[in-house]
Amino acid sequence: MPGGRLTQQERQQIAGGLADGLAYAEIARRLDRPTSTVTREVLRNGGPAAYRADLAHRATERRARRSRQHVPRRVPAPARVTDHVAGRDGAAVHAYEESFAELLTQQGLPRMMARVLTCLYMADEGSLTAAELVRRLQVSPASVSKAVAFLEGQGLVRREREEGRRERYSADDDVWYQSTVASARASLRLAETARQGVQVLGPGTPAAVRLENIARFVDFIGESINRAAEQAREVLHIKGEGPGGS
Repeated sequence: MPGGRLTQQERQQIAGGLADGLAYAEIARRLDRPTSTVTREVLRNGGPAAYRADLAHRATERRARRSRQHVPRRVPAPARVTDHVAGRDGAAVHAYEESFAELLTQQGLPRMMARVLTCLYMADEGSLTAAELVRRLQVSPASVSKAVAFLEGQGLVRREREEGRRERYSADDDVWYQSTVASARASLRLAETARQGVQVLGPGTPAAVRLENIARFVDFIGESINRAAEQAREVLHIKGEGPGGS
């Protein structure tokens, strides 16, 4: 029934549609459901490549049980900026944002840092102030400040001071390039330290040979990353274009 909770059979149809390479809109049409319902369902449960009907159904049942056990006082949240951009489905945007943040969390970023970084990636403005991050994420200023400090230390966010005391944060293409280069430099420092161990342990010994192999491997990887980052910066960078740009 359109508007009701998805059934297990409908989830199996979604999984089948994804396996057949169907678009969300086509799957939704066959189910007589809004496209946003299908989009949100898939992105909340692993994305199109990892979606499994049985796992999605069990996850939804667990969330429903937790919701019944603890129903917090609901405070209306202000509408997200992205919800009002022409041509965008606000529910799908929100589901995608949650999915992206969850992926970053799985790759090692703390949850709040992942949410802040995702919010910056998805901002059409290219940057956001602390107040804007607080409003969009509905968290405390202290949480945003801590997350930005962490991300800046990792080279993932750039901080700029505007007029007065207000600061603006961005995670643009150049920041990603700088972060990649910084990671490569850290690898090269590891190679230097490994070679110091070769002299300490004595060239030719089993431990020294092991460290020398580590240094050579890390050298190669670090230099390859540097070259790839430079090439990508020159060749793959896409300039932003407004609607109707060519």
